[in-house]
Amino acid sequence: MSLLPRKGLLAIAAVIDVALNARDRPVSARKLAARHNLPPRHLEPVLQALVHEGIFNGIRGPRGGYELARERQRISVADILRVAGNEEDDESGAKGSRILDEVVLPALIEAERSFTAALAQLSIEDLARRAEALRDR
Repeated sequence: MSLLPRKGLLAIAAVIDVALNARDRPVSARKLAARHNLPPRHLEPVLQALVHEGIFNGIRGPRGGYELARERQRISVADILRVAGNEEDDESGAKGSRILDEVVLPALIEAERSFTAALAQLSIEDLARRAEALRDR
């Protein structure tokens, strides 16, 4: 079980894919979706959010697609997750529980801050190098 929402994981995978494959020309949404076994309409909102936040450049036209808007080492996993959002944010849990409000949630918030700080240190450059090592095997 992953602590990260699927939407966030897909966003990370898309950024790594573009980092590896958009060196000569942009990567189309269709090719990205196909490589990750998704319908293009499922991935498109995530890709547009990445463009809007300056992680991707979106290029229109028949040879268009997506490319990184900045260097791989300047894009952290935390940046991507912030953009992708957390579709599992459900505030309908138990309200008014003193243990939840005063013990559980503060502890989880602290753990989340530590986790986010660790993700901020992990760049797309780091992950792309690992992916390139797989490709070289």
